[in-house]
Amino acid sequence: MKTIIFQFVVFCMGISVAFAQNARDIMEKASKVIDFDAIEMAMTLKIYDAKGSERIRQISTVSRKFGVTNKTMMRFIAPADVKGTAILVYDNENTSDDMWIYMPALRKTRRIVSSERGKNFMGSEFTNADMSKPSLDDFKYKVMGTETLNGIICWKIEAVCKDKTIEDEYGFSKKIAYIGQGNYLCYKVEFYDLDGSLLKTQTIGQYKKQPDGKYIASYMEMRNEQNGRRSVMQIDHFRLGSNLAESTFVPSMLER
Repeated sequence: MKTIIFQFVVFCMGISVAFAQNARDIMEKASKVIDFDAIEMAMTLKIYDAKGSERIRQISTVSRKFGVTNKTMMRFIAPADVKGTAILVYDNENTSDDMWIYMPALRKTRRIVSSERGKNFMGSEFTNADMSKPSLDDFKYKVMGTETLNGIICWKIEAVCKDKTIEDEYGFSKKIAYIGQGNYLCYKVEFYDLDGSLLKTQTIGQYKKQPDGKYIASYMEMRNEQNGRRSVMQIDHFRLGSNLAESTFVPSMLER
């Protein structure tokens, strides 16, 4: 009897380890299927308050990978009160990301420190951390089962922040991502606050498959479940590739 029980325990432990490995693999594949070496985009950011009042921002974005670092330059081109604001992101593969922002009113470029990564991005419900890919090593993963969204069977992957420092940096304790089983595309993410309550829900859609088999999501919405505000980011136009040199992606260029 003891032998049977022992074998059963070992079997269950094996399943648990396999699920943990699969969860991490799924998230890694989901990250790669939307990863491009270079892209230029024109985007619209719409910010809605709890009463539905709307503010609109127009953004020009260019992103290009140099070595293991993806560098992104974002410039606000309208309306007048945010025109000239620019943000530079170094999405580093093996180290923490680097971010800088230039505010025309201050005529000064400053670094966005790690404690500000979880802060709202330009008054929206997106955060500064949402402007780059999260590090896979910051979380512990678990497959929570499956759920069907709009006819698509999705894995539910729980990603829990590994420690308090990471929680404070991102501004949430865990997230649950809904990843399509057939294509590894992420269709929804639920974010939970530091007390474990649902904080925000992100929906992602209007995916467009590219010649290389990867996908671009043209629509992203972040809804704050606690205050009723929401923000929508829409890609209006995009072009794969970029001729901009690496010297363009430096903090000093934000002011130009």
